Amino acid sequence: MEGESPAKQYSAKVAATPLDRGRLRRELARLGLRRGMTVLVHCSMRNVGWVEGGAETLRDALLDVIGERRGTLVVPAQTAANSESSPEYRAAVAGLDAARLAAHRAAIRGFDPVTSPSEGMGALAESVRVHPRAHRSPHPIASFAAVGEYAADVCAEHPPECLLGPQSPLALLARLDARVLLLGVGFDKCTAFHLGEARALPVWRSYRCKIGDAWVDFKGLAYQDSDFAELGARFEHAHSSDVLRSTVGSATARLFPLALAADFAAKDLPELRFAR
Repeated sequence: MEGESPAKQYSAKVAATPLDRGRLRRELARLGLRRGMTVLVHCSMRNVGWVEGGAETLRDALLDVIGERRGTLVVPAQTAANSESSPEYRAAVAGLDAARLAAHRAAIRGFDPVTSPSEGMGALAESVRVHPRAHRSPHPIASFAAVGEYAADVCAEHPPECLLGPQSPLALLARLDARVLLLGVGFDKCTAFHLGEARALPVWRSYRCKIGDAWVDFKGLAYQDSDFAELGARFEHAHSSDVLRSTVGSATARLFPLALAADFAAKDLPELRFAR
């Protein structure tokens, strides 16, 4: 660090210091989180930085700020490897001969809302799922996990045909005036946009997944997120005063109303998608 300016030396020292629970609480509160809030979090721990105690420390700091009794912390707890209709499954079986395909299918563990780990949702989401007072919605592909006052209500109903639409936990979160927290991730991860997509662009498709020991087929709404980054840029520009921005650790953080984001998607997504 010799020859560097004092400002650069200070920044390097801060970056090398692990984030503790107290600092996380302060930075989350500075962003705008408050006691009693219901918040849906999408998070990249890698972008947040070095957290002392890992994802559990961040989870507990979030619960400290919103209140585990009065607030509600919600995360996506989705699974894909148990679904024949998922891109993840198709990538895993690409090029397999009949024998290896049969072996792969036989090894797939069916979805169990209690024991199935989330997949690709990040360490924070998994730490919420395994919290001793967590609830999880029963959807075999697009489940959510939650801790706090409304956790049981948020996770009670989640029919197979409505992955992220009007009968999913997202719809109840909108009615509860929930906030979305994007922590070290962009709008391309904003699940709330899917609620608006389901309202404005209802497209149906077939799903097949393993639940317990059985393979189950059902029809459900189809979703895509390839245009969510652009949609998010439009949303943030149109509602700049409603999208609170700050930093938590090394991550850019955004906090905004879930219902507002879903309504914006329902209004703007058709024009954006059909214009492409």
